[in-house]
Amino acid sequence: MSLTPDSVPRLPRGVRLRHDTVRDAHVLLAPERTFDLDQNAVAVLSLVDGTRSIRAIAEALGRQYETDPGIIEPDVVAMLDGLLLKRVLETVPAA
Repeated sequence: MSLTPDSVPRLPRGVRLRHDTVRDAHVLLAPERTFDLDQNAVAVLSLVDGTRSIRAIAEALGRQYETDPGIIEPDVVAMLDGLLLKRVLETVPAA
């Protein structure tokens, strides 16, 4: 399953975005796994709340960084697709 701009991503149960104070870096914690995150991933994942679509996330990032959301959106889809494949992201079922 591939994500689209209309997909609504969320972190599944047991997966959390945390700041590791020892390394002073953000990580994505999942059962028996940890993913180191760069600033771009943190910016995206901080907006993943199970209510916003990928399009809405790209629009929020576009406002925050004064950039065209159309440029950001494909990168957000690609990044979240990778996390979906690793099973540390899921989508909200369509209503």
